[in-house]
Amino acid sequence: MLSESSVVGHWSGVFEDTALQAWVEHLRGQLSADHVSLGLVFMTPQYFQQAAQILEIFRVHAQIPVLAGCSSGSLILGQEELEDKEGLVLGLFAFGDALLTPIRFTQEQVEEANGPAYWHFETGVNREQSNGWLVFSDPFHLDGDSWLRQWNEAYAPLPILGGMASGAPSEHRTQVYLNGAVYEEGGVAVSFQGAVRLGSLISQGCTPIGETWTITKTERNLIHEIANRPAYELLVDTFNSLPPDEQEKTRGNLFVGLVVNEYLEKFERGDFLIRNLLGADPDSGCIAVGAFPRMGQTLQFQRRDAIAASEDMEDLLAKTRKELKTTRIYGGCLCCCNGRGAGLFGYPNHDAKMIQTRLGPFGLAGFFCNGEIGPVGEKNFLHGYTASLALFLEK
Repeated sequence: MLSESSVVGHWSGVFEDTALQAWVEHLRGQLSADHVSLGLVFMTPQYFQQAAQILEIFRVHAQIPVLAGCSSGSLILGQEELEDKEGLVLGLFAFGDALLTPIRFTQEQVEEANGPAYWHFETGVNREQSNGWLVFSDPFHLDGDSWLRQWNEAYAPLPILGGMASGAPSEHRTQVYLNGAVYEEGGVAVSFQGAVRLGSLISQGCTPIGETWTITKTERNLIHEIANRPAYELLVDTFNSLPPDEQEKTRGNLFVGLVVNEYLEKFERGDFLIRNLLGADPDSGCIAVGAFPRMGQTLQFQRRDAIAASEDMEDLLAKTRKELKTTRIYGGCLCCCNGRGAGLFGYPNHDAKMIQTRLGPFGLAGFFCNGEIGPVGEKNFLHGYTASLALFLEK
């Protein structure tokens, strides 16, 4: 059956150019559109040496004008999550009257940047021209926090979605791909413009516990007081107020949720930025978190486990489906944390299958990451234990 807007395939054989050429021509033949707008490719480390040749075969024989992606130890296609299985995934997407602008960026640029105008010049794209960015980056040679802070200044509230490449666990080596080039540092990004936009779903895998509170005293990453009480005291009270079975689930799985947009009438899933609870000191009464919260910010404690992660994904998918209604989905890219998958849920394909069941079917390509990128409110963040879904939507 021919697909009008997207098709995704998996290759697990050894590199052999004639066979790979025949495979990609067959995959392209399954797409009924006149031309391909975007190709996404994700490869396991077995193909590192041949990566440039593979990219060129794909570009030529699938006639891909913009090809982007990265390496990963585990791959995603359709409703399958191929964890720790060698191979590569290629997704082909057709968007009609859309403009895609691909660029590469480096750590040197991050260090050189001096404001939003710098990035507008370097990319050739300003905030008004773009409908969002899809990004893949190397986690070992790029200061991701600094880069994303600069891009928020240059492009927020546009969504910036994607993930940090992964590879063999024993090696600090990854690859990122753009058209025919292979890079082992920096990142690659594609701006979506014209008739296509990026939609986002960021499932951070947590369920809220207790009430929402206001932070009343903070210092860097230390929260001293919540609601004018010692933060440690309120944390203990929240935990003790849970039923015994909920306490058992929560022990060792506590996180902090920080509201990004305080102007909302009420706070729901997706409104909180989830960060680690690093420590708690009963003597000083403070707690340490993996962020720099501000005084007056709303906080709610969170529990992260398989059940919470499944509930979170289910709720966000229902919300997304309601918001999209009749909006056309051309395809998508799913970037999942290495800490999710069968290791968290106890069985394979949890996130990909749930997405296809609730929103699909559509062409979905993706990978398991060393860090996920996506928006909460009107800013973009680096996440952990998260599923970051970029949806390619008709504008």
